[in-house]
Amino acid sequence: MLFLYRIIVQIAEFLLKIIAVFNPKIKLFVEGRKNVFSTLEQKIKTTDKTIWFHAASLGEYEQGLPVIENIKTKYPNHKIILTFFSPSGYEVRKNNTIADVTVYLPLDTKKNAEAFLKLVHPEMAFFIKYEYWPNYLNELQKLETPTYLISGIFRKNQMFFKWYGGFYRKALNTFTYFFVQNETSKNLLLQLGKTNVAISGDTRFDRVAAILEKDNSLDFIEAFKNDTLTIVIGSSWPKDESLLVDYINQTSEKVKFIIAPHNIKEEQIQDLKNSITKKTVLFSEKSTKNLAEFDIFIIDTIGILTKIYSYADIAYVGGGFGNPGVHNILEPATFGVPIVIGPNFSHFAEATALVNMEGCICISNKTDLNDAFSNLIANDDIRHEKGHICSTFVQMNKGATRIIMNKILQ
Repeated sequence: MLFLYRIIVQIAEFLLKIIAVFNPKIKLFVEGRKNVFSTLEQKIKTTDKTIWFHAASLGEYEQGLPVIENIKTKYPNHKIILTFFSPSGYEVRKNNTIADVTVYLPLDTKKNAEAFLKLVHPEMAFFIKYEYWPNYLNELQKLETPTYLISGIFRKNQMFFKWYGGFYRKALNTFTYFFVQNETSKNLLLQLGKTNVAISGDTRFDRVAAILEKDNSLDFIEAFKNDTLTIVIGSSWPKDESLLVDYINQTSEKVKFIIAPHNIKEEQIQDLKNSITKKTVLFSEKSTKNLAEFDIFIIDTIGILTKIYSYADIAYVGGGFGNPGVHNILEPATFGVPIVIGPNFSHFAEATALVNMEGCICISNKTDLNDAFSNLIANDDIRHEKGHICSTFVQMNKGATRIIMNKILQ
């Protein structure tokens, strides 16, 4: 089966090069991997001590960041090597300051895995949440490198738990320890005979709780808000925006909106702006405008949404009308902001929990959206109560990083 897997990966590598000619994202995926080994040769000496973290994309990077920060503190003489699989992670965080070297992870061929690990020679390896690359894991096991899964989550429908999943089950044998988010994940691993597992919870709670200790001020958002009740719409997709724009255009409430779309391509930003009938300004125009005069602020840049949430009185988090579902609701939650989301959230434990606790409101259509916003705008007590539920939820669930670090440092 491993032989067949290796053939499939090699075929995929060939096909991706062809697809890259027509697809900009795949082009980044392919082109970004061309200089990985030369970069590693330049930046890592054979005498360097290193620790390797792998994140599939941006969300996993944010999830693993508390552990990376703690490891960096505990092992100050080690270089932190960070790899990404997806362009949506690497391209956004390639210039991060926490890692000493940040590169794409070469595709999972035996040759790549051997070459990568020879250059990196990590003393420990961490995989964040998921991504189980058999060749890399097998080589780590051969080198007897302690390998950890952090904030892992397992579901019954995954290949590991199918009758035909023996090949992937073997990949799990390579892990030194599993730190999982919940009881279900632990029980599924126990069914496979894995006793090297602990429920640590989700390190994202530590990540977002730490945000409160940072400077989240943005002068231009303060100028725009101008002491007016403000709804922040984060990571919105067109399906979200079709409902939201209708509400924005027809509402008579004294309220301002900040929209930070998931996709900030110029054409889509202009289409969004043109669909709004109220006074709208873009982030890219802010230096030449009196922001207080505008009703709608569209953020056509990346990297500042977390701070913007600190100014929200109400948050709408997008993605809930698509697949795989709603984006990160924990960032607005940590600021004590009531949250509105679309119906596709069942794969996200934190969203499910907050909907059940009524700190987060799920909407399915235009009427639901109108009712949710109108109720939250009109009732200070309800708004503050739901916000308090959200912030308390974050505070009560932090601590995963401490559990992980205590075990690793034993």
